Amino acid sequence: MAATGAALPLLLRATGDDSPTGGATPARPAAPVASRAPSPATRGDTRPNILLVLTDDQPKGTDWALPQTLDWLGGSGTTFGRAHANTPLCAPSRASIMSGRYAHNHGLLDTRHPGHLDQRTTVQRRLHEAGYRTGLFGKYLNYWPTGHNPPHFDEWLLQEPVRYYNGHYNDNGTVRTVPGYNTTVIKDRALDFIERSRDDTRPWFAFVATRSAHEVNIPERKYAHTRVPEWQGRPSVLEPSKGDKPPYLRRARHTFAEGSALRTRQLRTLLSVDDAMRDFRDKLRALGQLDNTLVLFTSDHGLCWGDHGWLRKSVPYRPSLEVPFHLSWPAGGHGGARTDDRLTGHVDIAPTLLAAAGVAPDTPHDGHSLLDRDNDRTHLLAEWWWNRQDKQPIHTWASYVGRTEQYTEYYRTRLGTDGRPHGDGKVLFREYYDLRADPYQLRNRLHGAGPEDEQRLGVPALAAALAKARLRDGN
Repeated sequence: MAATGAALPLLLRATGDDSPTGGATPARPAAPVASRAPSPATRGDTRPNILLVLTDDQPKGTDWALPQTLDWLGGSGTTFGRAHANTPLCAPSRASIMSGRYAHNHGLLDTRHPGHLDQRTTVQRRLHEAGYRTGLFGKYLNYWPTGHNPPHFDEWLLQEPVRYYNGHYNDNGTVRTVPGYNTTVIKDRALDFIERSRDDTRPWFAFVATRSAHEVNIPERKYAHTRVPEWQGRPSVLEPSKGDKPPYLRRARHTFAEGSALRTRQLRTLLSVDDAMRDFRDKLRALGQLDNTLVLFTSDHGLCWGDHGWLRKSVPYRPSLEVPFHLSWPAGGHGGARTDDRLTGHVDIAPTLLAAAGVAPDTPHDGHSLLDRDNDRTHLLAEWWWNRQDKQPIHTWASYVGRTEQYTEYYRTRLGTDGRPHGDGKVLFREYYDLRADPYQLRNRLHGAGPEDEQRLGVPALAAALAKARLRDGN
């Protein structure tokens, strides 16, 4: 029986060891759980299957590791060149993907309170109730208690805490250790889920969420020593001076060498993701479902490789916010190679999937369907809250990301132990970047600027637009 949206205990979980050896002897795999879904659709049901593949901490600039993925989705689909995470942190980002809402609207602001997401607002709930067979394979929400079944999925292999080898999984209601490499384990279960569409005529939704390319990066053994192309860095990694940046970033001291090493580790783990995408394509082709399956591939957020001295996510700069984003659906008119430069956010994913399935949303969305090429926007909201993971102050921030400019405000606010914002919200620091002239965000145009400069840059209007976007249900 699929799980219901019962209240979720807010349990804290420690991160497990990621050693590629060891692990308990696995129990017998649990049988697929019966579903409360409506009766199977007739064979005349033309709605597309949906395959959503979500990587972890994968920034742009990682194409080298994904040649088979790009051959498929880049050659037979749309590449969204300006796709963004709306919150560069795992759980809030995933909640935005599921709900189509900004984090300040869906309420999950950190990684420790998965119960803050109202499960009635999720895309899996709407698809499940519309007759889709739904499956979750891999990572769900951080700190989700392993023994709790994910709502609105017919079957699942959910891993929490997430590790590369010999992970602890909730396998359709039975918690057990599954030997093997995370990406391969969840790929095999997803393939089995897809294979059963030979006999089950309902359209299906598979949410596949691998650990790659999150630290600590442990590649599959066959890729442990794969040679990765050298990297020369970029101007934001080699930035000579950071006097115009916020105080926490001025203190950041991560180097080009550290960023290059992180890049190498990430690319090696992504090679297994590329193999999984190849196998998904082969399976869909063998089943005759390749044309009428909507495939969406993206990452929960980006990552800095030493940009501005920073070696992680959580900051309002392009390497942290921008993500790879590919969509293919030949039967829906999205099968030819093309690039789409619209500003795109994770809040657009749920509306897109529901539109493809012909399912009307019954909760508000901050995003819109990408299938309608007339849907466009002038700006996106990105936001992040200083939380318990960060002992040193980063400060809460919100950012107006426009087509050619980005304006950011930092606030005196911090999340409490309840995962809710506390503080007076006073603006502590501001940034403005001309993204056309300064794509690497090296010059904060507000550093040393006077009122006339701000008027010329249009900062008052940007600040007003940012304030409106931060309102509940603002846009």
